[in-house]
Amino acid sequence: MLLMVRTRKPAMQLGFVSAILGELSLEEVISVAAEEGFGCVEVMCWPPGKADRRYAGVTHLDVTQVNDQAVARVRDLVKKTGVAISGLGYYPNPLHPDPEHRRRVIEHLKKVISAAPRFDVRIVNTFVGRDPKKSIPDNWPLFEEIWPGIVQHAEKEGVTVGIENCPMLFTLDEWPGGANLATTPALWGAMFEAIASPHFGLNFDPSHLVWQYIDIPRCIREFGKKIVHFHAKDTRIDADMLYEVGSTGLGWHTPKIPGLGDVPWGPLFSALTDIGYKGPVCIEVEDRAYEGELADRRRALRQSRRFLEQFIA
Repeated sequence: MLLMVRTRKPAMQLGFVSAILGELSLEEVISVAAEEGFGCVEVMCWPPGKADRRYAGVTHLDVTQVNDQAVARVRDLVKKTGVAISGLGYYPNPLHPDPEHRRRVIEHLKKVISAAPRFDVRIVNTFVGRDPKKSIPDNWPLFEEIWPGIVQHAEKEGVTVGIENCPMLFTLDEWPGGANLATTPALWGAMFEAIASPHFGLNFDPSHLVWQYIDIPRCIREFGKKIVHFHAKDTRIDADMLYEVGSTGLGWHTPKIPGLGDVPWGPLFSALTDIGYKGPVCIEVEDRAYEGELADRRRALRQSRRFLEQFIA
């Protein structure tokens, strides 16, 4: 009699983005993850220095100081705690209108990409970028000039770049176009056609699609093969503010932790399971209601985990 042996496929891994614990060391962040029952963390890798916006400037892993000792320390930490690093995160504007700014951020992004495999990490998450004052067609030549080289660098290092789909349209200096091109299905399709590489994918965040009124499950089913990382964040639509300022105004959508906004989590996870997604699902806490003390932010992570566990066994 021939016995059929079923091989268990890995499940999605529930984790969080380390930016919300910016004052903690990497060891402390990983310790929090282990204590709170998470399986992975996306580790922030901004260059040391002052942040230029909210949630930026967090350096839990300094890729400008990578040596054998640092590599061994991080690998031992992961092994001891059982908490994996889902990806390295650095979210600047590689298409910034200032050439010197572009040069600096692209140089650092390539350092993050080169550092990742030394820590046994194969995903680096970032933004495509954009000049907010220019139209999409006027931004496109710079995308075609800049991004093939970044992806080629990732290919050489054996790393996949996950592009987050946040429009980066929250403040007047980002108006009217936002500081990121990769915001809609049409643009994702054009980018993946222009750069047809398996090392160029999506770090999918459903919260940014809610306020663009884009069908989230349909996006997942259409672009499922390109989703390499997933941010679990919610958004609440303020109908009264939307009435006052209109859809082209600012301030009518608010980041919330999962379950407290308008993301359709059930249909979303139905789509993720349909496409066979087995990667990280990392909670991104940008909810001002939980930003105060460290205890509040840990409570946000804990509450989000409990909500999401109904979808991730």
